[in-house]
Amino acid sequence: MPTSDSAVEQAESTDNSDERSARRGVRSWGARQWTPALSWFVGAVTVSVFFSIGAWQRRWIADDGLIVLRTLRNLFAGNGPVFNAGERVEANTSTAWTYVLWFWSWVTGGQLEYVALWVALVCSVAAVPLAMYGTARLYWPSLTGRNTVGFTLLLPLGAIVYIALPPARDFATSGLENGLALLWVATLWVLLIGWARRGTAGAATKSRRGVAADLALAFTAGLAPLIRPELTILGGLALLLVFVVPQSWWTRLAIVVVAGTLPVGYQIFRMGYYAVLVPNPAIAKDASGSKWKQGFIYLSNMFGPYTLLLPVILALVAAIWILVGRKLRADVVEDEPAQDDSSPRGRWAAFVTRLRSPSMVVAVVVVAGFIDAVYWLRQGGDFMHARVLLVPLFIILLPVIVVPLTIPAEVRSRVARWQLGGAVLMAGLWITTLVWAVNSYQNILPNAGIDIGRSGIVDERRFYVTNMGNENPVTAEDYLNYPRMRAMVEKIDEFHTTGGVILPSSNYDEWYVAQLPGGKLPEGSKRQVTVYFLNLGMTSMNAPLDVRVIDQMGLAYPIAAHTDRLEDGRIGHDKVLQSEWVIAESGAYPRRPVLPGYLDEDVVRQAKVALTCPDTEDRIASYKAEPWTLHRFKSSLKQAFGFTSYRIQRNPEYEIQRCGLVMPPRIHQR
Repeated sequence: MPTSDSAVEQAESTDNSDERSARRGVRSWGARQWTPALSWFVGAVTVSVFFSIGAWQRRWIADDGLIVLRTLRNLFAGNGPVFNAGERVEANTSTAWTYVLWFWSWVTGGQLEYVALWVALVCSVAAVPLAMYGTARLYWPSLTGRNTVGFTLLLPLGAIVYIALPPARDFATSGLENGLALLWVATLWVLLIGWARRGTAGAATKSRRGVAADLALAFTAGLAPLIRPELTILGGLALLLVFVVPQSWWTRLAIVVVAGTLPVGYQIFRMGYYAVLVPNPAIAKDASGSKWKQGFIYLSNMFGPYTLLLPVILALVAAIWILVGRKLRADVVEDEPAQDDSSPRGRWAAFVTRLRSPSMVVAVVVVAGFIDAVYWLRQGGDFMHARVLLVPLFIILLPVIVVPLTIPAEVRSRVARWQLGGAVLMAGLWITTLVWAVNSYQNILPNAGIDIGRSGIVDERRFYVTNMGNENPVTAEDYLNYPRMRAMVEKIDEFHTTGGVILPSSNYDEWYVAQLPGGKLPEGSKRQVTVYFLNLGMTSMNAPLDVRVIDQMGLAYPIAAHTDRLEDGRIGHDKVLQSEWVIAESGAYPRRPVLPGYLDEDVVRQAKVALTCPDTEDRIASYKAEPWTLHRFKSSLKQAFGFTSYRIQRNPEYEIQRCGLVMPPRIHQR
């Protein structure tokens, strides 16, 4: 006798015949098909409209969102995919986001900030109805099949939970890759459900159409590391699922080639061009590090203000009821003789065959979402409120992003009475979720934008809105109202020819300048200006491309990135390089009175010696040496493994000891 799961799959296979016949045209549809289809459509439109309005009201471009635009400026200027001209540093975590924005900027010729705003908004909003379509496809055969009694509504539940969160609407624009990540997740979800349905329906997977669909799925899954590195968890599990099911080895080979060509090709380019295995922010933030305590603080910072645990529990109850409904449907399927093959090979064949099923797709996707969330908890989360947990939450909610509410045509049978009870339960869950969403829609974090707090986590949008007095900061020019920015622009203009290192002062309207040594230069030439400041986006977008912009954290500055992570540092900002390193590396005059008074002349001398450490010199040459030749490419390809894990001591004195260098004599005896 078949198991309950097998019975359900048999029922769904039977129901799929109705689905296939329904595809012949909507003219053959009756109320059984139109009711869930129309309810899904109304729900998708309503959710999309509210999400669009909410995201537009909170539109902005984050300081971190401006970082990628500096790379676009260099691409259009012919300097290559770099943050600073002449330095091969990958300052953007999402490779795909960089080139998506580059493409649309090239096509439209629009202002970069508004291109980023609109592309992010369209991706974010489009992801929700697309995900709802995938989940509707998941439930469709069981809702419209010949075993269905009554009518079913498809109600948005997980979709409401997601769009009701203020940070979800904040990062629907922001210039960051969240929207692209959501759209990729939704697309992969739709393709996975379609792939599972073709298997359940017994479709001819060897047909050209079936193979093409499988390859499209493989290509999409293979994009994962280019969208965001941690999404490789979901993409990799999806590829594994597609690869192991019964099929020819030629098809498997095609899946590997289609999935791997682009990400592997780019990885080879990254290693040969940037001389590391990962984007520079991954090194700067030590993506393999562990800060569990901070991670759970980050989780509570996301869940607490919105009582998010309530709708999550409601979604879990809805999922459990849907599973109960599967069991009830299994009870009414006629038993068929089971095919018993007790040999190990037979059991393995049965197992891999059942991998191509909707239930397995749901299990893999939800597990991947949980692993992604756990990864961020281990990493310690982020300094931006809720940002990095939004995509894992979206992934976990996919199976209940819409939920079925079945109203039985009669209540005489046991199954019909259970369906009626389930309809009442599902309606109660949906209404409760809706009430929660209305109450949470306009929630603002306590002290948002005023105090970062001991946790180091901040409502990033509200922080900048408060500090600039602009409800919708979008352009780099808008950020000139942020403390220090206008004064920075003035300093750049003042020292643009003579050169120097511009350093932040404790006074929000002033900057210190460590000037470069004087001397006659060829006519028309100028010395380089370096700006050293934490807020990399607004700084770089308000500076000319011939101005070098670097940061203490190391997002765009490998020397800072290769220092060790501060255990008690603010999350996302736990690498802080002393300014003396920049003075030494840039060749600024190292003595007072030219050297700003708060810098230590001895530390500058030590940093200059520390920079002569052979491994450090090799690392600097790997991203600074010009031109980029085939020899340099091959050399960087080999060095990328070692450079990714290479670390230096933050204190120049300790770094000199680590490298076995000679300590320079002190100028000032202590």
